[in-house]
Amino acid sequence: MNYHDYIWDLGGTLLDNYNMSTQAFVQTLAFFNLPSDHDAVYQKLKESTAIAVASFAPEQPQFLQKYQQNEAAKLAHPIWCLGTKEILTKIVASGSRNFLVSHRDQQVNQLLSRAGLLSYFTEVVTASNGFARKPSPESLLYLKEKYDISSGLVIGDRDLDKQAGQAAGFDTLLVDGRKNLLEIVT
Repeated sequence: MNYHDYIWDLGGTLLDNYNMSTQAFVQTLAFFNLPSDHDAVYQKLKESTAIAVASFAPEQPQFLQKYQQNEAAKLAHPIWCLGTKEILTKIVASGSRNFLVSHRDQQVNQLLSRAGLLSYFTEVVTASNGFARKPSPESLLYLKEKYDISSGLVIGDRDLDKQAGQAAGFDTLLVDGRKNLLEIVT
């Protein structure tokens, strides 16, 4: 392995959630009798949930809550990106460490636990930790200091992951979900 520490993003990197999230968002739009376009919703969700809500349901104060309920139901049966368990296993077996930084709440730990993946992470940082969202490097700097990380790679699927990693002084790698993570990271 080229690094001692690997800091992962969740959505779009380890968890193939954009399609499920888009389905939940379109379902929520229909609930509120709002028009939807699957591809347009998908693109906005890749930017952020807040941008998608502002774009498609700005006048619906209850939209976000209903969407989160629908998304949680979809995530009850998550789809993991190709090679997720294999790469996490390989990293730990080599004596290196995995960390995860997500803007989601403690639901992350439940997803990882149900999939048998939680034990592969030294620490999982979620919204519950109170750090600013990426591209702020705050959560990454916390991990860097707490675990004395000097050889780390931040792996994500969006430019904001790259920005946060670089601002924290780490190397970065963007993935797009098309290739097996085992092929890309090792």
